[in-house]
Amino acid sequence: MASVGAGAAGIGLCVLAAPELIVGAVIVAGVVVVGFAIKEALDAYELKWADPEDARPAPETRPVPETKPTPQNPSPKQRPTPEPRGPDFPPIGPTETSERDRSRCEPVPVKYHLGGNKLHDKCANRIPNNSFPGGDVFVNGKNFDALQLATRTLWEVKTDNFDTYTEALQEIVITDQVAKLLRELELARACGFAFRVGVRREAHKEALEDADPRLRGLIEVMDWC
Repeated sequence: MASVGAGAAGIGLCVLAAPELIVGAVIVAGVVVVGFAIKEALDAYELKWADPEDARPAPETRPVPETKPTPQNPSPKQRPTPEPRGPDFPPIGPTETSERDRSRCEPVPVKYHLGGNKLHDKCANRIPNNSFPGGDVFVNGKNFDALQLATRTLWEVKTDNFDTYTEALQEIVITDQVAKLLRELELARACGFAFRVGVRREAHKEALEDADPRLRGLIEVMDWC
C-alpha cells in the first residue's frame, strides 16, 4: 500500500509539476488529502486538453411557439389622406342661368310711359338726372317710371291729390300702393338698384311711411312738378 501511495504521489507530483497547475496548488501531508488533490489535478488536466466542442453542454431543444402575425394598424401619419372634396354648390362661371339673369337686370329704355297721364309723365320726366326722359325703363320684368344711371336708382311716381281724399279712400289707396311699392322695391334690389318713390303731398309721404317702415327714407316729395 505504501508503494501504491508512493506511485500515486509520484504521478500526482508530476502532474502538479506542470506550470499551469503549480499556481494555487497546496500539498497536504497524508494519503487521503494527496489522493484528493491528485484527482482534482487529473480532472483539470483532462479538461485542459479536451475538445472545446465536446466540453460544451448540448443546447436544450425547446419547441418554438407558433406566433400569429400581429395586424399592423397604420399610424395616423401613415394613414392615407382623403382627397379634398369640392363644394356642393356648382362652380362659379358663366352659365345659361347667369346670362339670363344678367339680361333680365339690364335696363331697357321704353319710348313711352304707360298710362298716358300727362301730369304723371311730366313728373317722371323731370326727375333730376333722369337718364331716359320721355319713357319708362324696363328692368326685371317691370316698367319703372325713371332711372338715374349715375346712382343706379329706379323711380316710381305717384301723383295723387292725397290730402283731398276722404279717410276711407286714403286707406284704400295706401293699402294698394304699399303692396305694389314693396314688390317694386324687391325687383329693383334683386338687380342691384336703389329704389325711390316720388309723391306730390307731404301727407301722402307720411301715410306710406307709417303704413310700412320698409318704405321710410325711400319717399320724396316732388317739388319739380
